[in-house]
Parts: sequence; C-alpha cells; structure tokens
Amino acid sequence: MKKTIGLIASLVLLSTICFAQDLQTDIFNTNKGDLKINFVKHGSIFFEFDGKTIHIDPVLRMGNYENYPKADLIIITHHHGDHFDLNAIDLLLKENTKIILTQTCDEISENISAIIVMQNGDVLNINQMEIEAVPAYNIMNKRENGVPFHPKGEGNGYILKLADKTIYVAGDTENIPEMESFSDIDIAFLPMNLPYTMTPEMVAKAAKVFNPNILYPYHYGNTNTSTLIDLLKVEKNIEVRIKKM
Repeated sequence: MKKTIGLIASLVLLSTICFAQDLQTDIFNTNKGDLKINFVKHGSIFFEFDGKTIHIDPVLRMGNYENYPKADLIIITHHHGDHFDLNAIDLLLKENTKIILTQTCDEISENISAIIVMQNGDVLNINQMEIEAVPAYNIMNKRENGVPFHPKGEGNGYILKLADKTIYVAGDTENIPEMESFSDIDIAFLPMNLPYTMTPEMVAKAAKVFNPNILYPYHYGNTNTSTLIDLLKVEKNIEVRIKKM
C-alpha cells in the first residue's frame, strides 16, 4: 500500500512539473495584487489575477488545456482555427464562465451559453475589469483574390484594464491607423508573421506609435525576433520581451 501511495504521489508530482515546464510565466505587480501572464503558444495566452483566470484564444494544438486552470472569462479575437477552438473552450468551461467573441464567431458557435458579442468600439465592464474591443485588420496583406486575410470589422483586438495595468492584445492585425489613439499601454501583444499579420518593421512602427512599456511579439512563427529587437533598441521606453511562441 505504501508503494502504491508513493507511486501516486510521484505521478502527481511529475504531472505538476510537466505542467510547470509547459508554460512560461511573467509576473507583474499591480495595485491589487500580482498579475500572472502565462504564455502558451502562437496566439494563446492566459492571465491569472484577483482569483480569476482569463484565457485568450485557447486552441488545443497550442497547449495542454486539459491541465490549465478553468476559465472565469474566455476572450476570442476572431474565428480562424488557430484562435477559435470550440473543443478548447469546452475544456475550460465551468459554472458561470463568460465568453467574449466576435459576431462571426457567434454565428458558428455550437451550444455555447454565456456568450457576449463585442464589435469594434464596444466597451464592457466585467469582473471589475474594463474591456474595449478595438479594430484588428489587414491593409497590405491580402489573399490572391484581393480580399484581406483579416477584413476590417471582422476581428477584434482588446484593451484590458486590470487594476492599474492596461494590456493590449492585438489579435491578427497590421499597424493600423487606429493605434494612434491608444495611450498608456503598459503591456502589448503584437502579432508578427507574414503573410497574415506584420513584419518586424511593421511591429516596430506600431510600437513607436503608442509606446507600450513592455512589448511581447507573439504569433510570430519562424520570424526572426532579433530583427525586432534591433529595430527598437534605441527606444529606451519600450522593453521588448521574447517568449517561445
């Protein structure tokens, strides 16, 4: 019996270690406690703050969602399969989980309750957090038929205010004119891969427009992240942090 108990304990410990190794986490101090940002892969991340877990664009092939904390809030930027995964959402649901998504996502959702549809310009207060849906679209990068990979008005970026921290999660976008109106961004997530989003040069240009304190390039595939670091090395007010995404 002791051997069995010992084996079970070892398996639990191993599972915990694997879970910890699977995630990269940065911790930020706020005026209401620590904010943990967990980096999964590609466009998938999640926040832990004030006893709540907020998942953004959870996708099963990006991480071990069977093991991650259940969601109090799930936020979806757009309907593409590398950002919107109904199976991942199903794994994260618990009683009272709320889901924020776009109109297009809502149209293809199946049997999901507690959905909140947000469109560009909408502002919502939920769980003592302000969320603004902002545009996310392509100007330059288009399909062979001339249609942008991400048409204007179809997807959302989100600006989240958690205590005294303002976080911008861009979704799939280019360096669009609307970014000129953004202010006081503490932490920004900007996508960086062609042909779908931005080059390092476009990300650098976007960052210089609204000057986040910390910039995380994400959704960057095989893009050389050192190029972005070089482009922004003279910008002393912008700290570029690279995670394995």
